[in-house]
Amino acid sequence: MTCLKSFIFLTIFPCVNCVTKKQKSSVNKRHETLTAPAPFADETSCQCQAPHEKLTIAQARRGTPVDRPVRVYADGIFDLFHAGHARALMQAKTLFPNSYLLVGVCSDDLTHKFKGFTVMSETERYEALRHCRYVDEVIRDAPWTLTPEFLEKHKIDFVAHDDIPYSSAGSDDVYKHIKEAGMFVPTQRTEGISTSDIITRIVRDYDVYARRNLQRGYTAKELNVSFINEKKYRFQNQVDKMKEKVKNVEEKSKEFVYKVEEKSHDLIQKWEEKSREFIGNFLELFGPDGAWKQMFQERSGRMLQAFSPRQSPNSSPTRGRSPSRSPSPPWVINKTSPPSSPKAASASLSSMSEGDEDEK
Repeated sequence: MTCLKSFIFLTIFPCVNCVTKKQKSSVNKRHETLTAPAPFADETSCQCQAPHEKLTIAQARRGTPVDRPVRVYADGIFDLFHAGHARALMQAKTLFPNSYLLVGVCSDDLTHKFKGFTVMSETERYEALRHCRYVDEVIRDAPWTLTPEFLEKHKIDFVAHDDIPYSSAGSDDVYKHIKEAGMFVPTQRTEGISTSDIITRIVRDYDVYARRNLQRGYTAKELNVSFINEKKYRFQNQVDKMKEKVKNVEEKSKEFVYKVEEKSHDLIQKWEEKSREFIGNFLELFGPDGAWKQMFQERSGRMLQAFSPRQSPNSSPTRGRSPSRSPSPPWVINKTSPPSSPKAASASLSSMSEGDEDEK
């Protein structure tokens, strides 16, 4: 009878110590997840034996119950942890106002059996999840198919995963029974990125990454590269170095040519300006209307004035002379009409003597 009363009391009123611990944990958990790695589940498993109250999605979205966070579980392989994984966990963490995110990571044995070989070991994958800011707790060696015992052990309220049916381990959808129980909450996948896409890139550009790691000091044995391929990759690295040097020389030469062209352009522009100035000055001095011509004309005029005789004014008007003909001197003999006879000659001499008397 006492045991029955104790069970009823614990069903209605959970363990006071457990509630107090959970309240303190919920207050400090947010700060811890941002300053320290998330703990492992086997290090922080709840020891309370009180029954776990089952919640509906509507209740969880209203923020009830107030005495504890909603425990959300998300599982996966999380090989080559990337942004798509982080976004899925962010969605799981923010499904409800007050949630506690548990992340289950499958071991290497289960993963290699049901899915294939992984790049990262299980320890590396555990540590990658511990350092994600949205994760409150990491469950190592998580089961491939969730069982009621596993859900009860970790007090899981809801399971978060993308809604695409996940066929594996002889089942069309390993989350089918979780969906039927009303515990499944869907998240959205991030398009364009996945672990398979990353591995495809590496395989596609295998030679590039092999040469890269050889150049960084890894041995051919560590890269599982044959002797011939090692020599081929090293030769290609040398060729790439020579190409890089040639490229640098070309860039420097282009830069030098550009500077020379820029300077030559400046010099040509300055030469054109100076030549225009010189031609203008030359035309101004020696052109048709230049200063030199005016100066030459002025000087030549002065020289002509200096060498030409000055004309004296006439003192008396001419007497009965023709203005167009000037008197010839008496000694000049008229050659045009020579005297035809001695009488004519004596007459001309007498006329010349009369003319002289008139002038006197």
